[in-house]
Amino acid sequence: MKNLFKYSNTNKRYHTLDYFYKQKFSSKVCKISLNAGFTCPNLDGTVGVGGCIYCSKLGSGEYAGKPKDHLLKQFHDVKNIYQKKWPSAKYIAYFQARTNTYAPVEKLKEIYELVLGEEGVIGLNIATRPDAITDECLNYLEILNKRTYLTVELGLQTIHDQTSKLINRCCSLNCFHDMVKKLRKRGIDVVVHIINGLPFETKNDMLDTVRYLNRLDIQGIKIHMLSILRDTALEQLYQKQKFHILTKSEYIDIVINQLELLRPEIVIHRITGDPMKEDLIEPFWLVKKFCVLNDIDKEMVKRNSYQGKQLL
Repeated sequence: MKNLFKYSNTNKRYHTLDYFYKQKFSSKVCKISLNAGFTCPNLDGTVGVGGCIYCSKLGSGEYAGKPKDHLLKQFHDVKNIYQKKWPSAKYIAYFQARTNTYAPVEKLKEIYELVLGEEGVIGLNIATRPDAITDECLNYLEILNKRTYLTVELGLQTIHDQTSKLINRCCSLNCFHDMVKKLRKRGIDVVVHIINGLPFETKNDMLDTVRYLNRLDIQGIKIHMLSILRDTALEQLYQKQKFHILTKSEYIDIVINQLELLRPEIVIHRITGDPMKEDLIEPFWLVKKFCVLNDIDKEMVKRNSYQGKQLL
């Protein structure tokens, strides 16, 4: 059936980021991942030590730039590649690695404004923790949001307290919920990260996380598959307990069910993980990202599935 899902102009049956950007900006939009050298309150003892057990030594910024490189060098190294394919593209600077609001506001201004001044930049994506946005920072983000297209990405991963403790999130669900409300009160778009396949979670646990998020005023979601990476606390836990790792077919089934539970207007920013092959312990099927994406599409067609179906 052609264009079964209204937020699509392709064969996708969910609200893709590319579609959203083209509708909003009438242009191809490319995100450029940057590493501004931030740290994390879950590393330095402010809220915890050791960080989340799945977090890599690069702070989940494997595809961001090298922190030793100047921000503008990081930006232009990637922009020059994109320009060859999409000469008229616009750009969003994505502050990805670690906690990108964890600094005094004056420092944040210095970092954000530097990139916002570059030609073709129409917005910022800022990945952070709900407990690392001060009221002063919120006020600045509100000002930024009036000048550019701003999105704040919050790591939730799961709503389940037992899992949250196991993965050392050191951030309560209430803190997350309150920050979503504060950001939305200021008109700032919110994207939430979740992880499927966290140790000992059931399929229904993962669906409950999405059911909870669907009731919130969020604008986007990133769905990741748990990656067990070398030299992480998660690797140590896995070697000791050998908890179940989702198979590709299990993951696809869960993702499709999650999509069916989400309001159609929520933008799907990511639908699978993208780990560095040399760091990956499990699951090996994740390295074939496009195979996973294609198999999700095929299974949705087979099931006559689409985002929001279970809400009807």
